[in-house]
Amino acid sequence: MLDVIIKNGSLIDGTGTPATPADIGIKGDTIVQVAAPGQIESEAPSTIDAAGSVVTPGFIDLHTHSDSSFLIDPHADSKLTQGVTLELFGNCGMSFCAPLIGMAKEQFNDRLSRSGDNLEATWTDFDGYLTALENSGSTINVATQVGHGTVRAGVLGMDPRAPSPEELDRIQQLTAESLDAGALGISTGLWYAPGSYSLADEIIAYTQPAADRGKLYSSHIRSEADDLSGLFPAHAEAIEIGRRTGARIQISHVKAVGPKFWGRGHELLEGMHRARQEGIDVAGDQYPYAWSSTGFSGAMFGRWALVGGRQKTLDRLADSDIRARIRTDVDYYISRNHDAHGCVIASFPPDQSLEGRSLQDVADEWSVEPQEAALRLYEQSEGSYVLHSMEDKDVYDIAADPYVTVASDGSSLRDEGPLSSGKPHPRSYGTNIRFIEHMVLEKKVVTLEEAIRKMTSLGASRLGLTRRGRIGIGQIADVCVFKPENLHENATYEDPHQYSTGMEHVLVNGKAGIANGKVTGDLPGRVLRKLGD
Repeated sequence: MLDVIIKNGSLIDGTGTPATPADIGIKGDTIVQVAAPGQIESEAPSTIDAAGSVVTPGFIDLHTHSDSSFLIDPHADSKLTQGVTLELFGNCGMSFCAPLIGMAKEQFNDRLSRSGDNLEATWTDFDGYLTALENSGSTINVATQVGHGTVRAGVLGMDPRAPSPEELDRIQQLTAESLDAGALGISTGLWYAPGSYSLADEIIAYTQPAADRGKLYSSHIRSEADDLSGLFPAHAEAIEIGRRTGARIQISHVKAVGPKFWGRGHELLEGMHRARQEGIDVAGDQYPYAWSSTGFSGAMFGRWALVGGRQKTLDRLADSDIRARIRTDVDYYISRNHDAHGCVIASFPPDQSLEGRSLQDVADEWSVEPQEAALRLYEQSEGSYVLHSMEDKDVYDIAADPYVTVASDGSSLRDEGPLSSGKPHPRSYGTNIRFIEHMVLEKKVVTLEEAIRKMTSLGASRLGLTRRGRIGIGQIADVCVFKPENLHENATYEDPHQYSTGMEHVLVNGKAGIANGKVTGDLPGRVLRKLGD
C-alpha cells in the first residue's frame, strides 16, 4: 500500500535528461516506485492525476535570508508557492540568529526591534537555534550556514583589524561548533562590515573547518564592481580560498555591477570554468533580475564610515567635514546604479509612506541632493533599497551557465501579518517562477529540463544532499506538479507581496504543501542538520 501515487505526468527528473512519461509511487517521505504509465499496481489513499503537467523535484533555493522567517511565522509561504521545498539561509556572512554572543547579540536585538517582529531569542548557540526552528515548524525544508560576519562581530565586535591568534582560534572554535551542531555550510560577506575588515588569511582559517567536514563555503565576495578590491580580484580571492582549503566554493549571486563592468559577465564565468579545469570545485548562484537589494549602510557607505557600528557612523555624520567625505562615497555608490531613480526604498520603518519611492523622488520632495537624502534617511533608521544595478545581457549570460544555480537572495515571506511589511524585492515571491516564465518560455535562454536541473539536483550537489534534488527510487518525496505555461510571477516592484501562481501540487517530505493549487496550511518542512538528509 502506497500513500501517494502521481500518475500520467511528464517526468523531468532533475538530471537534465529529456522529459518522459512516468508514474510515481510514494510511501511515507520516500519515492519507492518510478514506472511507465499504468505500471504501478499498488493502491494509495491519495492519487494525483498529472495528465498534461510536468512532475519535477521540489526546487532548492541555495541563497536566502530567511533566518528568522519561520520563527516569526511558520506559514511563511512565498517560496512554497513557487515550488521551493528547501532553502538555505545564513548567507552573506549573516547568520544573524546564531551564534548570539557579544555584539552579534546586540545586532540581533537591533534588527528585530527595527522590524517590529515579536521574537525573543531563547538560545545563544547554533544547536539551540536549530532546535527553536524545529519547534516552530515550517512550510518547507530549511538548512542554514554559519556566517563569518556574525561570528567575527561576536568575537571582535566591529573593530577593523586582524584578529589575534587567540581570537582567530575562537572564531574557528565557534564555527566548528556550529557546523557540528547542524550548520550545513559557512558563508562570508566580504563586502559588508565587519567581513570587509578581514584579510584572506583569516578567511582561509575560517573556511578550513567547513572544508574538513565536506561542507559548503558560500561567499558574497569582496566587490561586485570597482570598489574595495574590484570585481575580478574578488572572484579570484573566492577561488583561491578553494585552492588553499579544498572546500566547495559557491560564489553568491554572480553579477557584474556598474558601468565599468556591464557586458562583462561572461568573463566571470570564464574564470570559474578555468578554475574547475584546475580541479577547484567552484560554482555560483544567481537571481534572474537586473535589480538587486541591500541595506542602507551596505548600499551607500564606504566601509571606513561603518567602523565601530551604527552609533560611530552617526557620530561621523555629525562632523561636517567627515559628512562631506561620506557624501562623496554616496555619490559614487549612486552612480554605479542606474542613477538615483534606480535606488528605490524597500523598507523604512520610521515612515512607510517612503517605501516604493526612489531616492531621487525623496530628494526632490526634501529639496536636497540625492546624496544628502541618503544620509538623512540613514540618520533616522537603517532600511533597505532595491537597486537597478545590472544589465539584462549579463543576467542572461550568467543564467545560461550550467554551474550557476537559481537562487533568490530573498526570504520566505507572507502576504499578511508581520512578514508582509515594506516593499521588498519581488524575488522573494517570484524567482523560480520568473526563471521558467522569462528565461525558459520567453527568452529561451535554457531548456525547461536544464532550468529544472539548475533548480534541483545542481543545488543538492552543491550542498552535499544525496536524497534530494532528483526524482528516483529512494529519493525524498519533495515533488512539484505544474503546467509550465500556467506559471506566473505576480509580484512586482510596486506591489511585491503577491504570490506566484500555477503550482498545482507541491509535496514536501511526501506531504501536501500545495494541493489542487491551494496552500494546505500544513507544516511538513524539516530542519536539515547533516549531509545526506
